[in-house]
Amino acid sequence: MREENTTGLWQAVLGEIELSVSRGSFVTWFKNTSLLRYKDGVLVVGVGTVFVKNQLERKFNQLIIDTLAKNGIVPEKVEYKIHAANSKLHKKSNDEPIMVSPKAVTKSQPAASSQVRHSYRQGLNERYTFENFIVGSGNELAYAACQAIAAEPGKKYNPLFLYGGVGIGKTHLIQAVGNAVLAKDPNAHVVYISSEQFVQEFLDAIRYKKNTDFAGYYRSADVLIVDDMQFIAGKEKTQEEFFHTFNALHQANKQIIISSDKPPKDIPTLEERLRSRFNWGMSIDMQIPDFETRCAIVQTKATTHGITLEPSVVDYLANHVQTNIRELEGALNQLLAFCEMRGLQPDLPIATGLLGAAKSRPKHVNPKHIVERTAKHFRVSLDDLLGPKRDKDIVVPRQVAMYMLRSELHLSFPKIARELGRKDHTTAIHSVEKIEKEAALDADIRSAISEIKERLYA
Repeated sequence: MREENTTGLWQAVLGEIELSVSRGSFVTWFKNTSLLRYKDGVLVVGVGTVFVKNQLERKFNQLIIDTLAKNGIVPEKVEYKIHAANSKLHKKSNDEPIMVSPKAVTKSQPAASSQVRHSYRQGLNERYTFENFIVGSGNELAYAACQAIAAEPGKKYNPLFLYGGVGIGKTHLIQAVGNAVLAKDPNAHVVYISSEQFVQEFLDAIRYKKNTDFAGYYRSADVLIVDDMQFIAGKEKTQEEFFHTFNALHQANKQIIISSDKPPKDIPTLEERLRSRFNWGMSIDMQIPDFETRCAIVQTKATTHGITLEPSVVDYLANHVQTNIRELEGALNQLLAFCEMRGLQPDLPIATGLLGAAKSRPKHVNPKHIVERTAKHFRVSLDDLLGPKRDKDIVVPRQVAMYMLRSELHLSFPKIARELGRKDHTTAIHSVEKIEKEAALDADIRSAISEIKERLYA
């Protein structure tokens, strides 16, 4: 088999594994692996470190064997080898070609046959349920709306538009709706897809002249769930197709659920007719989880691994990663794997020693970075932000910058005033207090602050 098909097979295997493990586990243990060879019944998987090698051998070997079998490969043995180029296509070797079934080949590369095949179509992850979703002050409204939709799809909050920063649980929640609908009615046609995948499938439909099949698949959905809608921006033909799909489903009282990293009005180059339709139902701003919610997430995830953590370790992890649930789960997985390999019980000294080198707040962030990032977010020039202009589109970004300098770097008010070109520090006091109050009431301000933080610490 050609090298590109070998890679395609392994990507198909990884695609199925990604649906059966948590996002943190997939990124930590599977993402940077490759298929090196299959010879004399022995299949060799390339990994980057001995740490990953041990974990795959001890915990995930059977999962890999089962998934290989689904894709036409039944090796007598699977071995894991540390390989320098594990994250890239391995170099050509003299190993025998891998013999795979036709099923595996068609999954790894689309063909111009009677039907367009989409190996990248994800489908729902059955692990994402309401039962294992941690509810807190930042997501309780979104959780309640999703439960109401799951009980009566198409009758309440249609469409539902959830937006918020990266790694706060949007994907988990919208997939939980799909899984709940299927649990209630296994015959329901629930479609989950990212907007990037929708774009790719639309392009395939044009390429293979299967536009009718494409439209029929999506317009026959009982529940359509589209993740990361922001990626459809700027793609005019795809937006037009989605517009017609949206209309057909909404007219038939079928449920539409959409997620994005920003509200409809802030998605650039989004057609106005789509923007308007996204606001027909309910738009909900999902916030960064508070400390108590992060603690609950850590405890719940640890319990699924059969581990009970000391309160001090839970508190440390919850403080270590404050803005991204995926990163929080990754930090927990790293700690648990480290302790499992060495037969240790996770405690605070181990956690701080292992994770302390990678602080959640980079040391290089300084006042200049915050001011520049704020100006860039609001699309105003640095000169205007630091200058004397009092226009509203300048004053609000300036106030947000002052708030960020106070909340992130804990600067004194006189220092904040000087950083923004102001002489009177009472201006800084007023600005910080004003943004603190508005952030509690105004979703746009909260979203701006959240996005600026994410970009600062990305």
